[in-house]
Amino acid sequence: MSQPLPDTKPFAAFEWKLALRYLRARRKEGFISVISLFSFLGIMLGVATLIVVMSIFNGFHNELLNRVLGFSGHASVYQPDLTPIQDYDAMKKRLMETPGITSAIPIVEGQVMVSSVKNTSGALIRGVSEADIAHLASLNNPNLQTALGKPGVMDAVPSWKGFDEAGGIAIGERMAWKHQVGLGGTITLIAPNGPETVIGSTPRIRDYEVVAIFKMGMSEYDEGVAYLPLAEAQDFFSTDTGVSGVELTVEHPEGIAAMVGGIAKAAGPGLMVQTWRDRNQAFFTALTVERNMLFMVLTMIILVAALNIISGLIMLVKDKGRDIAILRTMGATAGAIQRVFFITGAAIGVIGTIGGVILGMVISYYAEPIRRGFQWLSGVDPFNPDLYYLSKLPSEIDVTQTFWIVLMSIGLSFLATLYPSWKAARLDPVEALRYE
Repeated sequence: MSQPLPDTKPFAAFEWKLALRYLRARRKEGFISVISLFSFLGIMLGVATLIVVMSIFNGFHNELLNRVLGFSGHASVYQPDLTPIQDYDAMKKRLMETPGITSAIPIVEGQVMVSSVKNTSGALIRGVSEADIAHLASLNNPNLQTALGKPGVMDAVPSWKGFDEAGGIAIGERMAWKHQVGLGGTITLIAPNGPETVIGSTPRIRDYEVVAIFKMGMSEYDEGVAYLPLAEAQDFFSTDTGVSGVELTVEHPEGIAAMVGGIAKAAGPGLMVQTWRDRNQAFFTALTVERNMLFMVLTMIILVAALNIISGLIMLVKDKGRDIAILRTMGATAGAIQRVFFITGAAIGVIGTIGGVILGMVISYYAEPIRRGFQWLSGVDPFNPDLYYLSKLPSEIDVTQTFWIVLMSIGLSFLATLYPSWKAARLDPVEALRYE
């Protein structure tokens, strides 16, 4: 009876040496090595693709959320019949005393027709005071252009100071381009509900000088939204001293649902509270569903690569039948043989996963420069802001999400090695050497 090898502890040095030797290509094992190479590339590309897609979806979700919340706040208080709120100063004071609320902005809103010499389009007009508009992060960025000091002359350091007194209008960059107007130019606002006459309601038509051009980075807002001083908007939409509603920002937007009761109590009876989740529920739910479905579909790439590991190892076991038989007769245990082939297959999975993580994180980090490079080479913009609402490709790596991708990839790779290594351990030395 053969004696056990002297060093037969689990994952002993000779098991690692033998497993790594099987990973190196030999001439007669070239086809097996090609399968192993494809398995490695499949796992690496699968992991990298998952990380890149999930990072872009995370960036897309967070960027849209920040832009949407930066535009309309985290919650809104308004009358159910949409009539103007007259005592909004007292209500604002009560709301600001509610824990968790960081700002309360009275606002007047209305749909109008915007007309210029070059074009005509619809737009949403928002009336906001100078003090409040200066605190909206989405409108205060390096792309802001103002001419509030001298009419038609761009300010050296753009700010909203003097917006109330100027009485002009602030428009988005894409609206300015669409109507071919700049700072100091004039656009006309046309509202359907104007003063009553003997022949009925007539449209209200007024010309406004463009005193500011902003860029929020979301094409829908940059093209279809304009801002007026609060008093000017109240006069234009005939709300007297009232406002359409009060928009709120809170410390923790994700927990806004728990604050609705306190906000409604502070606002007063008969008023409605609408959160950002209520306004955009269908949109963000669709994004989440798409992200989960893409994750499931792209996981199939890793699964296919894991199946390649199975086929490669089975062919390796058949090719190494004589070696396995000799090792068994020298005292190698079935467990040692199983671990040798487990290490061989697992090494492909682990190295492929590590390579995929590095490749995926590099592509995710440089997603926008890569997009610009592709656009320069092909002449086609793969991320058209007219379709995707954002002016650049966002990407945000989630460490926890990446950890689960790595865990899933390594887990599938380990599972793929179990059957071939079990077959190798069950190989009968007598049958393997019968015809040698």
